[in-house]
Amino acid sequence: MKISCPLRASFALALTVFSVSIWAQPKISDNVVRIGVLTDMSGQFSHESGKGSVAAVQMAVEDFGGKVLGVPVEVISADHLNKPDVALAKTREWYDTQKVDMITNLINSAIALGVVNVAKERNRIAIVNGSGTSRLTNDSCTPNSVHYAYDTFALANGTARALLEKGDDTWFFLTADYAFGQALESDTTAILKARNGRVVGNVKYPVETSDHSSFLLRAQDSKAKVVAIAGSGSSFVNAVKSAHEFGIGGKQTVAGLLVWLTDVHSLGLETAQGMLLTDAFYWDRDEKTRAWSKRFFERMKRMPHMGDAGDYSSTMHYLNAVQAAGTDEAGAVMAKMKSMPINDFFATNGRIREDGRMVHDMYVYEVKKPSESKYAWDYYKLRATIPADIAFRPLSESACPLVKK
Repeated sequence: MKISCPLRASFALALTVFSVSIWAQPKISDNVVRIGVLTDMSGQFSHESGKGSVAAVQMAVEDFGGKVLGVPVEVISADHLNKPDVALAKTREWYDTQKVDMITNLINSAIALGVVNVAKERNRIAIVNGSGTSRLTNDSCTPNSVHYAYDTFALANGTARALLEKGDDTWFFLTADYAFGQALESDTTAILKARNGRVVGNVKYPVETSDHSSFLLRAQDSKAKVVAIAGSGSSFVNAVKSAHEFGIGGKQTVAGLLVWLTDVHSLGLETAQGMLLTDAFYWDRDEKTRAWSKRFFERMKRMPHMGDAGDYSSTMHYLNAVQAAGTDEAGAVMAKMKSMPINDFFATNGRIREDGRMVHDMYVYEVKKPSESKYAWDYYKLRATIPADIAFRPLSESACPLVKK
């Protein structure tokens, strides 16, 4: 039987419409976009990540509407126990069997460095907000990872410059003996040498140590103008408390090279007052930061720090990229994330470079004296704003193979 011309034309049109419809449908794997928060829930970094990071990611998903391209967005979480083998096993399980599309937070630099490589192998996405090592966008960069909130280069660039300008040109490092501490000391040392500063000594302490007495005695004996603590977590808080008890801070300046808002809260203003620090976010910076932070406080009963704000902002940016790409396929989403600017309470005109570094303004703050604090969590006063184009390592100095030179 022959098909008449009108019928043949109608059939061809229907087939074309059907083909276009199939092609235009969003390509979401497993009909769900799944986000995994891999973090420290129980260890010494839990106050800088943990439940707060999960809450921030969940807030972003809820504010986005709970769905993207018509499918639900699911958030799961796990405690990596600060053990790289545990973290990598969970990462592979999430990517391979639970079909997680993006893993975030990743506090603990050794863990972050491992996870971004698995993301590259599995063609999934990793967004780092908790860890700081600048290697993540330097020699260890990948096309599948983003370093969002801060890094050791930016911390060193801000705090070291501010102290050098005060004449504090001799330094002794008290460094946590793991990837983050080593990167922070290395990046700070480079800044010092470039500006005629001098390192007069250093000592590495075990990351889990609670007694810094012998290390601080060496720092005191060095006569350095600055005793720089290159570490994080509860061990950092203990080191600052011990330095205060030893009387360091009179003739010597105690510098925290990574200071979280929760650290200052734990230390109290009596101990932390006068400390200079570099940060990506402060809850009381402006109306937008205050509005979001008050919502976070309602959930967590504490004010957020830059890790929390970065987890929210980067999750929202990721979901916007999935929406724009029409798929959760990693390559397409990463391309959209790098092409779309970031404008929210966390960053203005932020952007993700080819090395995966999200560049934005950084801020140098001084911790207030108790007499200067007017209300709860009123801890910082702004000393300087570091523009995005100079806050982070310039691409001209990058060892990232993704950077064209």
